Amino acid sequence: MRIFAIKDEAVNPDTILGYLVYYERAKSFYIELPESVDPWKTPLLLSSFAKRGQYSVDSYWSRLWVQQRIIPQDRQNIGQVLKENGLKGYDEFQLLMLTMGRCAQDDCYLEEVSKDQIPKLLAERWETKIEDIVPLAKARLLIFFRNGEVRIADMNELASAHPDCKPYFAQKERFNTVEVQPDGYGVFWSERAMIANRELYEKSVPIPLTLEDFIGFVQQRIVSTNEACQMLGCSRQNIDKLMKRGKLHPIRQDAKNKLFFKSEIKQRKRQLQ
Repeated sequence: MRIFAIKDEAVNPDTILGYLVYYERAKSFYIELPESVDPWKTPLLLSSFAKRGQYSVDSYWSRLWVQQRIIPQDRQNIGQVLKENGLKGYDEFQLLMLTMGRCAQDDCYLEEVSKDQIPKLLAERWETKIEDIVPLAKARLLIFFRNGEVRIADMNELASAHPDCKPYFAQKERFNTVEVQPDGYGVFWSERAMIANRELYEKSVPIPLTLEDFIGFVQQRIVSTNEACQMLGCSRQNIDKLMKRGKLHPIRQDAKNKLFFKSEIKQRKRQLQ
């Protein structure tokens, strides 16, 4: 992760308009705006976020801001430009670094900072990033936050504010494709269908559960096909036959493996004794 302060050459050099965060592996950009930022001094694309009090800018809009500051990929002589700058291919981050974010449309530029230099407010904001999620029935999410809290969010209550996400809420299979954004900035179903971690934190309900509790439940109460075979003293073919007869009910299955509740396997074992 690399962090850059967004500054403006036309104002006080100590004034920071925001922070651009870049994740090398995911090649994702995120922008964090200080809550004290003046929307009228914020770069145009980001000012609308500041005006409505949304200070964490998602990866889609953050990337758009970056793309406005670099040579477009469809430029006629892009191959020559890349060659002259020693680039083997089109890389948004490397192109951004060539000018440190400077462009003709404003006086903004980037200045790299260490993680220790970010304000305490941003560090506290990052405590509500998401560690993991579990899709639940009726378009709900069980969310594990970095600060240790576990909450349930009803996505139906957020549908009106996120029309791009709404189509994913109606069908279980599509809803279950949800993933966590890089470094827990939120959840997403597609590039445009995403919800920020802070909004999920504020719109969710806490429950008395920890990530350790959940992991313990999975480790102690869920068994694989191989473990089920060992417990029942049978082959995989027998497991498949029991499933077809409705005697076993996998809670998850794919082409290579199946997962079962240990309690159901134990119950079946007692029936066989």
